[in-house]
Amino acid sequence: MNHIFVDRSEENGVRLVAALRELGFALTLVQAEEIERGKDFVQLKNGPFDLDLIFAPDGIEKFEEAWQRRIEVEGFNVCHIDDIIASKESSGRAKDLESLPRLKSFRKYWLEREGS
Repeated sequence: MNHIFVDRSEENGVRLVAALRELGFALTLVQAEEIERGKDFVQLKNGPFDLDLIFAPDGIEKFEEAWQRRIEVEGFNVCHIDDIIASKESSGRAKDLESLPRLKSFRKYWLEREGS
């Protein structure tokens, strides 16, 4: 499953709907409306790949703040590992909590690598 953290604005939602349709997603009217209004979470399984659009992830207060902390990986903007960990911790879902040891181990590895 692919996850995208999206800035919530009507203008952004309209552009996102157009881009998703161009990529081959067969959005229903309801899905398009949910995306345009920035519903907290929209799951799409009607395109070339499964996609979760997340407008309000647990543990991250504002998109703008997360955007300032983002990193670039192979040309893609990615949430900082600390934001990913905070979101998983805040969700309280078993599968997210189970992933925390691996994420924290990766954070340690990444910070050590960046420091060298």
